[in-house]
Amino acid sequence: MLETALLSDLNDRSREVFRRVVEAYLATGEPVGSRTLTREMSEKLSAATIRNVMQDLELLGLLDHPHISAGRMPTQLGLRLFVDGLMEAGPVSSSDREMIEETLGDDNRDTGVMLDRVSTALSALTRGASLVLMPKQEAPVRHIEFVSLAPDRSLVVLVFADGRVENRVFTPPPGHTASSMREAANFLNAVAEGRTLAELRRSVAHEIEASRQKLDSVAAQLVSSGLAQWEGESSDPRLIVRGRANLLAHELADLDRIRTLFDDLERKRDIAEFLELAEQGEGVRIFIGSENKLFSLSGSSLVVSPYMNADRKIVGAVGVIGPTRLNYGRIVPIVDYTAQLVGRLISGRKG
Repeated sequence: MLETALLSDLNDRSREVFRRVVEAYLATGEPVGSRTLTREMSEKLSAATIRNVMQDLELLGLLDHPHISAGRMPTQLGLRLFVDGLMEAGPVSSSDREMIEETLGDDNRDTGVMLDRVSTALSALTRGASLVLMPKQEAPVRHIEFVSLAPDRSLVVLVFADGRVENRVFTPPPGHTASSMREAANFLNAVAEGRTLAELRRSVAHEIEASRQKLDSVAAQLVSSGLAQWEGESSDPRLIVRGRANLLAHELADLDRIRTLFDDLERKRDIAEFLELAEQGEGVRIFIGSENKLFSLSGSSLVVSPYMNADRKIVGAVGVIGPTRLNYGRIVPIVDYTAQLVGRLISGRKG
């Protein structure tokens, strides 16, 4: 990789100057001058010597400066090299661990409520925007009922084997009656036992065809309409986003980029790509700037980690998004620790 080659080409002095520039920039968000580093270097160097090293690092594409008289700041390439080769991620602090564990402490809490609280806690801890991808709900369906609300609006009540109940409003086919709704519910309850919504969706077309003598056309349309609604709104993963105000606080001078980010989030109906980012390997992944394939906002960084169920299958992810000058050394272990705890809770494992 280019970053690995660049790092191996740097001598000890260049590495230290580069590392201290990046660490100071991540702490302050400001370009770092040579005089600042003269007080921090392990060997005594003049400001002129440090400036020469900075110029060499700039020629390599690792540092940049906003204008002629300013100090240096890391480029996207420089941040990637730092994160991959020089960053020292410490353990999760006791106070951070305590806050996370308090959020996840109730094993009986509804998954959606628990993950919403996880997202809120991550945002508070990291002072960024948090993203939590909920797992697909795969419990078998226990009972289905249709309720007419108006000629063009109906309610489907869905009871799952794990005790979860979902109420969804949908548009029924024209001409439906109370009788056709009862017939559709009876039909679905007869074939739904032991099946998840996804399995029921796949088999319903075949079942309708086989039972066409028993179902009138309106009831058949009602079945299809109801299932389409459930498949689209209940079975897909759900993205929880918290902490928008934190991003605005970081980047008050560039509100347009922040608006672009959240427009992307709100338009993202198919969010499977977020899970795909995490599925490419266990552990934390870091996307800096334009590496962030999910969003068009190039000035952001995404730290994301998947969590698994009891079968070691990736079912969701937790992450933090913020400006590229995130405190990676602190946020990476927080995201990793949170993902591991969520996975244990989702799968029922202890420890």
